[in-house]
Amino acid sequence: MLIIGLTGGIGSGKSTVARLFAAHDVPVIDSDVIAHQLTQPGQSILTDIQQYFGDDIVLPDGQLNRTALARRVFNDRLARQRLEDMLHPAIWQEVTRQIQVLSTDYCLLVVPLLLETGQTTRVDRILVVDTTEALQLSRTLHRDSRSENEVKAIMHAQVSRHARLQAADDIVDNTDKAELPLETQVATLHQKYRTLAHR
Repeated sequence: MLIIGLTGGIGSGKSTVARLFAAHDVPVIDSDVIAHQLTQPGQSILTDIQQYFGDDIVLPDGQLNRTALARRVFNDRLARQRLEDMLHPAIWQEVTRQIQVLSTDYCLLVVPLLLETGQTTRVDRILVVDTTEALQLSRTLHRDSRSENEVKAIMHAQVSRHARLQAADDIVDNTDKAELPLETQVATLHQKYRTLAHR
């Protein structure tokens, strides 16, 4: 079975593209969804995070305060590394478990930081959702309760658009100058991946 690693910068449209693949009955495994599940109240990883980063990163209802945690680790490389060390082994263990029970031609693995975390060897092909930095900024500001400076800092911390395109095996054009609608691009890639999986 082919494993397609879907990635792209913040606000590029990864979730939209993943939903379009899911409409073709393609299994979608999302590393962010798994991370959310692993940090729910009662999970041992949330306890570890709280012990390391402090009680203020847990809300009164017991949920992880993701905004506070993101601010804590964003400008602290060692803190971010510590958080990744806590989360990533468990995330990839669950990813592997979900892949093993599938019996389809291919699956889509959504990993926003696939390139940044050096996990490209875990996938067979890298699919990049590409858009302009201006669209990344405007879409994220419209979607999230973040300031413009925060969004720009996140974009700056991610690999460059050029580096993503250099690493890509396949590209979905989600710019405002795309020649084809996203649905058409995804349908074409769906057929391509099914063909590759049968070779």
